[in-house]
Amino acid sequence: MEILNLLAEYRTPFFDTLFQLITYLGQETLAVAVICWLYWCQNKKLAYTIGFTYFVSGLAVQGLKITFRIPRPWILDPGFQAVPSAVPAATGYSFPSGHTQSGTALFGSLALASEKNWKKFLCVLSFLLIGFSRMYLGCHTLKDVLTAMVISLASAFFFHWFLYRRTRKLSRPRLTAFLFALCSLSLLLYAYFLYRQDILALDYASDCAKAAGAGAGFALGYYLEKCYIRFSLPLQKSKKITRFLLGLLITFILQQGLKPLLGASLFSGFFRYFIVVTWILAIYPWLFSRCLDNKKGGTH
Repeated sequence: MEILNLLAEYRTPFFDTLFQLITYLGQETLAVAVICWLYWCQNKKLAYTIGFTYFVSGLAVQGLKITFRIPRPWILDPGFQAVPSAVPAATGYSFPSGHTQSGTALFGSLALASEKNWKKFLCVLSFLLIGFSRMYLGCHTLKDVLTAMVISLASAFFFHWFLYRRTRKLSRPRLTAFLFALCSLSLLLYAYFLYRQDILALDYASDCAKAAGAGAGFALGYYLEKCYIRFSLPLQKSKKITRFLLGLLITFILQQGLKPLLGASLFSGFFRYFIVVTWILAIYPWLFSRCLDNKKGGTH
């Protein structure tokens, strides 16, 4: 809290706005857009690497959140005030930082995959600034931020070596998908158990359910694409842009449109994110590879 109180003394309207913009880079919207572009149009191997890093570290962070259940800084210290504009998006428990996890998983993976030093520098600077913005805005302590960074960087290094740097394809995609789905469902059951025991509030359990649904959807989509769909990437820039914009538009419609249809129960978040991620990884690729005739002239 000492660091947060020190940073609060140097707040200005300009820096409040600046770091609020920077913290948006750690939200799921940017990560999903980057993964979609790479996966549908540019580099499936890198998309898988970022995806596994993002979702594995996300499951770990959500598991730690509901295990330790550390309140936000303004609850720990009632005399402390966060930047008001940052409070609405600060859902769930404080430890570890979800925005930092998201930003580090994305930009850390991109830094490892980048061949040019200036790109690596910008990526590293991005996730460091995201972590700092969470402290400046008063949403997380240094411990929250550093823990999230360590988890995401460890995941990024592992999957960079395990998926991206390997010259041979993984021989057991079914086993990989099964283990990932098992981890996702384990988090869902853990959150449900704590919720039923009145240890965890519905809002906090729902955040875990969403992460579990996204992880399960990623596992299923990975399995289906690797074993059955095997779509090709377009070579023409116009096809890439069309495929990306159309897919992203439908993804947004699904994400928002399923909310009123599924309701606000614990499992509705799980199914909503499961459907959206399965759409991204399996349903949409199957549609454009079978129905839009994009199989010719592409590369896997």
